Amino acid sequence: MAGRKATPLWEGRIVRGALVDSLRKFDPRIQARNPVMFVVEVTATAVTLILLRDLFSGRGSSVSFELQIALWLWFTVGFANFAEAMAEGRGKAQASNLRKSRTETPATLLKDGQEVRVPAPSLRRGDIVIVRAGEVIPGDGEIIEGVAAVNEAAITGESAPVIRESGGDRSAVTGGTTVISDWIKVRIIANPGETFLDRMIALVEGAQRQKTPNEIALSILLAGLTIVFMLVCVSLYPFALYGGTTLSLPVLVALLVCLIPTTIGGLLSAIGIAGMDRLVQHNVLAMSGRAVEAAGDVDTLLLDKTGTITLGDRMASEFIPVGGVTAAELADAAQLASLADETPEGRSIVVLAKREYNLRGRELAEADAHFIAFSAQTRMSGVDIAGRRIRKGAGDQIVKFVEENGGKAPAELAPVVERIAKSGGTPLVVAEGSRVLGVIYLKDVIKEGIRQRFERLRAMGMRTVMITGDNPLTAGAIAAESGVDDFRAEATPETKLKLIREEQAQGKLVAMIGDGTNDAPALAQADVGIAMNAGTQAAREAGNMVDLDSNPTKIMEVVEIGKQLLITRGALTTFSIANDVAKYFAIIPAMFVLGYPQLQVLNIMHLATPHSAILSAVIFNALIIIALIPLALRGVQYRPIGAAAILTRNLLIYGAGGVIVPFIGIKAIDLVVGALHLA
Repeated sequence: MAGRKATPLWEGRIVRGALVDSLRKFDPRIQARNPVMFVVEVTATAVTLILLRDLFSGRGSSVSFELQIALWLWFTVGFANFAEAMAEGRGKAQASNLRKSRTETPATLLKDGQEVRVPAPSLRRGDIVIVRAGEVIPGDGEIIEGVAAVNEAAITGESAPVIRESGGDRSAVTGGTTVISDWIKVRIIANPGETFLDRMIALVEGAQRQKTPNEIALSILLAGLTIVFMLVCVSLYPFALYGGTTLSLPVLVALLVCLIPTTIGGLLSAIGIAGMDRLVQHNVLAMSGRAVEAAGDVDTLLLDKTGTITLGDRMASEFIPVGGVTAAELADAAQLASLADETPEGRSIVVLAKREYNLRGRELAEADAHFIAFSAQTRMSGVDIAGRRIRKGAGDQIVKFVEENGGKAPAELAPVVERIAKSGGTPLVVAEGSRVLGVIYLKDVIKEGIRQRFERLRAMGMRTVMITGDNPLTAGAIAAESGVDDFRAEATPETKLKLIREEQAQGKLVAMIGDGTNDAPALAQADVGIAMNAGTQAAREAGNMVDLDSNPTKIMEVVEIGKQLLITRGALTTFSIANDVAKYFAIIPAMFVLGYPQLQVLNIMHLATPHSAILSAVIFNALIIIALIPLALRGVQYRPIGAAAILTRNLLIYGAGGVIVPFIGIKAIDLVVGALHLA
């Protein structure tokens, strides 16, 4: 599944909710978290008080101008509130879909050996429940007995069922999902309010979202610029008196608001929230904004081989006969030995024999077939049928079986087995009685398009490292075929952890993808730890992201969204600072032209009057925030073209654009203000 359907940008219910929430955000205690917009709100309050004073004292000459300045200052704060509320509203829309997954269905609790029906919310950590086909899993848990197909559409949006079973890396189950076949016994691992779904809802709604280090640093910079411009504006008042010009407080306030970086100040929070929302649309849950930012700066990516680079199960790709046996004879015996083998490898042997030699299934019940199951001791399986004893398995065990039956392995067998092993495959030897028939080549199947994905990650500046427990020969063959940059063979959990720390010691940011309990230490150490939802609870708790689709190759989308967030913030910061240049040319001449007529030469926009110039700049300052909301929510498009090229593009588009657009916008507003006689 590619991801959830994106919520429309201007969906009616989101807009209505954002309008209500934006009113709540006028609370000074909320505004104080954003220094820039807090200053705008304070100045708007001051101008409003001056307006009321002049209105009730009969000083009507400037009331109209003060009213318009006050209104547009409040609109500036309101538009910034609306941008943040829109970003939060999109997250809440996603959360409402997740909330539908909750259920208060009864649960079957095992207590003192008896089954007791209890409400799901009453379950506590450590309780044991039985969930049968058609029932909803009442809470997060670990399967301790049984195997079942589970429909996780309520969490992932994917309708295809998945297999969950005890004793492996796919033993974790999530509350709200449905068992559709068989039964499982589950140990509950979370109290009410602490479940994975509860955390998802809280995080998606943004209730627990904290500012990231980059956001904090940028907020400090914006606060510093605001203080500097406040001092500048205060110092202009005595300067104006010395020149014979009187500056009213509303005019000074207008100058201050236009000089401080209100555009990025009003959109900063929305950009961060929207980045997390875009991840949710791809079915990836970020536990913090820090993780999203780090994804955009990742230098090294560690990937497991099995299930990430390869499909996860080795498949039969070739029948190689030895000792004068034909390929058709080998395929026939291999298929007979695999008809009762329910493993993916066994099914692939049946399919290959059918496809290559048109060998169809046959009625074995009438032939009184006796199947030999694979065991760790014998390391082989097979079938006894109509006097034939067919076995397939590890080379040394099959040779031993043949010798016990009075036969001898042909000399050509060993080179074939060695060649397959060196190429990264698994040799599966087939014998019948005292004869070795040949070898089945089981191959790790590389996922389609994985090489192209690695090339794209390389273009983003990332180095990919494959981690596998395979021997170096097999690992090297898979690494060469997939196009990964480097690999580590015979890796242990300690190896993964050591590699991550080595990379971090060199100042690099590291991303790790994993799903097993043995991956938990590495996921916790990595700057970006992406745990698969289908994996263990330990892995999900150790990572700072959870992929609900359990698709390890989705790392590319995660990285792109992280880079998109950083680029969007940088682009809008550039635009915000650049567009102040045009406001200087609008307001400074208007403020001092009476005392210093020479400043008229700076009025290059030929604005109608001083009041018109000031009002036009304030109106533009407010409207530009609302105009940039779609860009803040959708993000600046990312292309893997290198950091220098991205910087150049942003300077040309958002730097130059930030200078040009205000000239056009302020002049257009000035014409409207003049036509309507507003100033």
